Amino acid sequence: MEFVLDERLESSSWFIEDWPLCRVALKNDRTWPWLYLVPRRAGIREIYELNAKDQDLFVREVAMAQQALQILYKPEKINTAALGNMVPQFHVHVFARYKNDAAWPRPVWAVQTDEIPYTEQDKSAEIQKLKKCFEALRRGDETACHQ
Repeated sequence: MEFVLDERLESSSWFIEDWPLCRVALKNDRTWPWLYLVPRRAGIREIYELNAKDQDLFVREVAMAQQALQILYKPEKINTAALGNMVPQFHVHVFARYKNDAAWPRPVWAVQTDEIPYTEQDKSAEIQKLKKCFEALRRGDETACHQ
């Protein structure tokens, strides 16, 4: 069985890059800096279905996504969630939260907000900024994320 990204995830996000385990995408909503991480393994619905090596890699990749969002966007909190009620393919949402956002302190899903899609120019800029930071973090050079 081959990995195929669920259409609902694909249609609501922009591809950033593939990491050793996860496909990383930017949610097409400027309301919050928001990433999807989807392990590129077919038929996975829950983290326990990943083998032990992939589970370890998954945690490291989620941590890198969190670190990048913290460095680039300086939120009060990074939320990480794996719900799967609407999209059963195993994926996590990693997104930045601020005390002045529309949902604070409630979960973002508890508040109905209008999504604000990225313009083509903003999307490209955000993806490049994230890619640059991810590459810097892989090199162990956190300071390069700030430049």
